[in-house]
Amino acid sequence: MKKYLKEIELSGIILMLLGVIMYRFMGLQSGFIACAIGMLLWLSEVIYKALHWQEYGADNKKNNLIMLIAIILLLGSLIILLR
Repeated sequence: MKKYLKEIELSGIILMLLGVIMYRFMGLQSGFIACAIGMLLWLSEVIYKALHWQEYGADNKKNNLIMLIAIILLLGSLIILLR
């Protein structure tokens, strides 16, 4: 799995972006599924790197920052929707 981590990460990110574009801008419900699959791929890569912390210390710090930003954006959008 170690040699496929970059491909898993890139495919997850691309699927998430395509899913957001399909769902938000084209109004397609299948975009939600594509985004969810992309998140699962990216999450599997993040979990693998977290379990092997010694090898991927710098990547883990980057992933933690990305997740923190994503959580803040999701909470912000939730607050906007609940107004």
